[in-house]
This record gives sequence, C-alpha cells and structure tokens, in this order.
Amino acid sequence: MTKMPPETVFAAFEQTTLRWSERDFLTVMPDTAAVYGIPAGTISYHTAYQESLTRAEAFDAAGYRRGMRVAVLLENRPDYFLIWLALNRLGVSVVPINPDLRQSEQTYLIGHSEPALVIAIPARQEELRKAATSAGLSVDVIGPGDSIPVPKGGGVVADVLDGEAQEAALLYTSGTTGHPKGCVLPNTYFLLAGEWYRNVGGLADLSETGERMITPLPVFHMNAMAYSFMAMVAVGGCLIALDRFHPATWWSDVRNSGATCLHYLGVMPTMLMRAPPSPKDQTHSVRFGFGAGIDPKLHQAFETRFAIPLVEAWAMTETGAGAVIAANTRDRLIGQSSLGTPAPDITCKIVNEAGQEVPHDTPGELWVRRAKGDPKYGFFSHYYKNPQATYEAWEGGWFHTGDLVRQSPKGDIFFVDRKKNVIRRSGENIAAVEVESVLMRHPDIKAVGVTAVPDPIRGDEVFACIVSDSPTKDTAHAITAWCLQEMAYYKAPGFIAFVDALPLTPTQKIQRAELKTRACALLNTPETINTGHLKKRQVA
Repeated sequence: MTKMPPETVFAAFEQTTLRWSERDFLTVMPDTAAVYGIPAGTISYHTAYQESLTRAEAFDAAGYRRGMRVAVLLENRPDYFLIWLALNRLGVSVVPINPDLRQSEQTYLIGHSEPALVIAIPARQEELRKAATSAGLSVDVIGPGDSIPVPKGGGVVADVLDGEAQEAALLYTSGTTGHPKGCVLPNTYFLLAGEWYRNVGGLADLSETGERMITPLPVFHMNAMAYSFMAMVAVGGCLIALDRFHPATWWSDVRNSGATCLHYLGVMPTMLMRAPPSPKDQTHSVRFGFGAGIDPKLHQAFETRFAIPLVEAWAMTETGAGAVIAANTRDRLIGQSSLGTPAPDITCKIVNEAGQEVPHDTPGELWVRRAKGDPKYGFFSHYYKNPQATYEAWEGGWFHTGDLVRQSPKGDIFFVDRKKNVIRRSGENIAAVEVESVLMRHPDIKAVGVTAVPDPIRGDEVFACIVSDSPTKDTAHAITAWCLQEMAYYKAPGFIAFVDALPLTPTQKIQRAELKTRACALLNTPETINTGHLKKRQVA
C-alpha cells in the first residue's frame, strides 16, 4: 500500500514520529536554557508528539478552528514548535512576533493580522496587551502553559481551505512602501522546504541516520522555521535552536551538541574569523554550513580554517523553496558571491527596467517561477490585505524579486545588489521608508532620508540624513535613544548626518540613488555622528 504524502506540517511530523519515535527531536543547550530559564536537554519525537496532541486537544476544546490565527512571541523555545504543531493539526495559522519589535510595531502587526489569541512569554505579555488595545482588538494574551481561553469573536479571518492549501503561518517581511507586508504561507510552503532540503544533495546532502542541525537564527524567520525545522522533520533529525548567535560560545555549542550541519548568515563567519586560531577549530562533527551573505574575501579562508564547506544560497520569504538557488555542488565558485546554477525545477529570467532579458554578465532584476505545473507552487499564497502588491509581485506570471544579479555564460548566478530600497543588516531586512516614517514623528526632525551604507561585519548599517534646527551630537544621540523605544533596535540609525536639504525629485520624492551616494561619501567624515554604540536590544 502506497503511503500518502503528508498535506500538513503536523502530518509530516506525525509520519516521522511513527518511523523514529525515540530519536531526539529538539535539543536545548545549557547556555540557551540559562537565558530562557528552561530545562536543558533533549525532547524526543514521541514526547513532542504526545505534547502537541495534548495541546491540540486543549485548543480544539476551546473552539479554535481552521481560518483562525494565533500570534506567538516565544523566541527560540521548544514551546514555539510544540504550539505550532498543535495549532497546525487544527488548521490554525501562527503569526510569529519578532521579540525586538517595539509597541508601535506590535500594534500594527496585531491589528493587521487579527489573531484570535496571543501567546507570549510572561515578560512580554503586558506590552502586547497594550498593543492589542491600541489596535482596537479585544484579544486575550496568555503564556505558553496557561489554560486556553475561547477565541476572540470573529476569529476566522484567513481563507478556510483544505490540506496543503490551508494557511500555516503569516510572516511579515519588510517592504519598500512603509509597513511590513504579511506573507500568507500555506502548508505547501513548509512541506516543499523540507522536501527540497532532503533531496538537494551535493555538499548539503542530508542522511536519514540522525542529522543534528544547529542554528542561532530566529524561528520567526523563514530560514529557521521552514528550512531548518522542516529539513529535520523530513529526515528524522534533531534541531538545536540557540537563543541567538554568541561568538564566544559558538564552537563549544557546535561540538557539545554533536551538530552535523549548521545554518549561518554572513555576519557570523566574519565574527568567527576575528577570533584567534585555536587547536580546536576543526574539532567538530559538522559536514557543511548552509546560509547566505558571507564576505567573499573570507569564504576560502573560513573553509580552510574550520574545515567546513559553506553553501551559499538565495531565497526570499515570498519564494520559499518554490524558487531557491544554492551553490551546493563541489565545483562551486568559492569567494565570488556565486549562488550556483538554478536547478531544473525553477526557471529564472534576468531583466532590465523594461522587462527585457539582458545579456550574460549584465546586471538585471531576477524573476523566478516554477518550471512545470503551477508557476507559484511552493511560494507564498499572497500578501494579506494587499492584492495590489500581490499582483505587482507576480505581474506577467513571474515573481519579481527586486534583487539584482548577473548570470555567467556557464549559468552561474552572482548576487549584485538589491533593487528595492531595503537595508539588510545582519540578516534583517529593514524598509527605509518605515524607518523614515517613525523618525518624522520626532520633534527635532524636519525632514529625513534613510539609506544603507556598507558595514564590514553586518553587511549594511542604517544611515539617516536629517534636516533639523538642532544639528548637534546630543540631538543625534537623543534621536537614536528615542528610536530604540519606537522600533526594533536594529532599525535605528547607526549613523546620523545633519544636512541642509535632501536630494529630491521635481515631485518632491527622495532621489534614492543620490541619497545613498551622499551617505557613502559622508560616512567617514566629521559631519557624520556614529550612533551605532547605542543600538542594543531593549530589555522588556
């Protein structure tokens, strides 16, 4: 009898549990346990399955149904995955909340997503209640171990669909026109991510003998939530989710966890290479790292020093595994910003501003879609409450990525830049327009333009050109301190330059290219005030 493929995240997890019930499913390292105040150790597939069933029964008894959403702020704790599995079994979607968001950002997310319930760690519950009230939403905010209340009235807000098509998560991603856009992600999105990773092979080959993947990346992003988590479910492996990236203890966690593979972002190799060489640099069980954004100048040196091939890849929240490009072959081009050659299951087109394909080695915007069948298979379903943005993203039957790349005659794709006005700092996408809209509420700011400037560790840093009647260092510091209360710390300006005027078009819009040119020219001059030392996570 042929086994039917799973149609939901929970069904995939259930099938894996039936095969490998006693294997480790999640591992909490001691340092992460100490940060979170939870027990260290492992949770087996069997234990996690029973716990998720118990929680699903509680949600079901309270009245949670398909088409509802539950917002969760649980950091990288096991509760996040157990609650997601429980809700997924019922067809209820999750809305992950970035712990670094401040109240105004939380207000937008909760008001826009309309969750039937919010589950959060105790330290963050009161601010989320205030955010819900500000959003005009009467919704309960509880802890992960609390009794489940009935869902708020009118809790069914997502489309009620079947199986793979049902919404599994609503993830928010920074756009270019203000507020983040809500990406509706169906079960298909996550199932294909696990399938893709299980089958990609090459340097990123996964076995079914008990892989152990370690990641410090946040589970409210698609990387850890889709690729890391679903890859381990697909092969019966164990996910080791750290609270965050700690350079000083990273290698000891890697060794002590028995990790066989790891996920990274570009800032990590840069910081690790700054540490003094150690005799233990190659004492580990890791076969490969998978990620994006490594400094090309460090790529070969990192692999030589730590004996780990780093597989650079490209994807977006919107594309998921529907269109992912990875340099996973042994003949990959190391240290050249190469993303490898697109696989046969996706089709790519590189175009100019008029939508015409460009010659080889000429930069252009990357457009992608599936090669056969539904061109949108594995992608996000749509932008929630934003059909116009969904239409524009898929205009002409191709997903317009907004990323500039070039392709060699041999087929290799090389990342060039971002066409969109997005700042990418340590893996976080920051919409310049969103930061500008917050800054314009400050009383000392008459006009502001925000752009990216290069940062040797983080990739980009936020640079603000500000028109003000009080252009002093104290004002710059006060503006940054104020920003830290109004938005996630990483969005605050790391550099501020007071200017007489912004570069504007005849229609009074900011000339983005000219703004970036000016910011880069001002970066190392006395006119620029470095406020980066003030950018620290805010404790609730």
